[in-house]
Amino acid sequence: MLPADSSSMRPLVQRVARQALLTFGGPARLGGEAARSFLENHNKLKSLVTELRAPDLRLVARKNPPPPHAAPPVTYMHICETDEFSMGVFLLKSGASIPLHDHPGMHGLLKVLYGKARISCFDRLERPAGGPAAALRGALSGALRRSTGEFTEDSGACVLAPERDNLHQIDAVDGPTAFMDILAPPYDPEDGRDCHYYRVLSEPAGWTAGESEPNGTEVWLMEISQPAEFWCGSEPYPGPGVHL
Repeated sequence: MLPADSSSMRPLVQRVARQALLTFGGPARLGGEAARSFLENHNKLKSLVTELRAPDLRLVARKNPPPPHAAPPVTYMHICETDEFSMGVFLLKSGASIPLHDHPGMHGLLKVLYGKARISCFDRLERPAGGPAAALRGALSGALRRSTGEFTEDSGACVLAPERDNLHQIDAVDGPTAFMDILAPPYDPEDGRDCHYYRVLSEPAGWTAGESEPNGTEVWLMEISQPAEFWCGSEPYPGPGVHL
């Protein structure tokens, strides 16, 4: 395994990639020393990701001219991918959204590089077997609305884990936005890590939510097909090369 590269002469994006490999490329992270090592490395990775700014990746914040009608609302710049993690940049046009989706069994870090993003996070819940809408249980799942916040380049990284903040929606606010995205391990439908999309439903009749506040409220989610208004194109990555 490659060691974490702490040399200040290396591009920051290279140091982030090396730390991601060190963090997610180790043995099983369950209990004892392995868990402590993972947490230590994950904290180092989060700190490095928080330092990232658009110039580190040679990105220039975009204006918001009217796009061609057929232009995708979201594009992706691929930086690198291994069996352990993937890393790239998403660029959202003003008003564009990445719909509510999940990351099965995956860790992730998201860092806004320019603009402003509203990120809404949910945790999946298990509903009681005799609860409301039992006849529709195959189409519905319970979730807890964990948080909704706005992130800019000066914000820390948004962190997701397999059991916490794993479902989220990302909206560009007040103009175009771009963010770094690290997922570990990468999506792989053949290994059970496919992306699923959801819509938040109003509470079914007869169900009383546990909380009345927007955050901490239990909601129903319905799995849906990829929304027609959302699709993702690709763009070349202009920044420093990453070598693993």
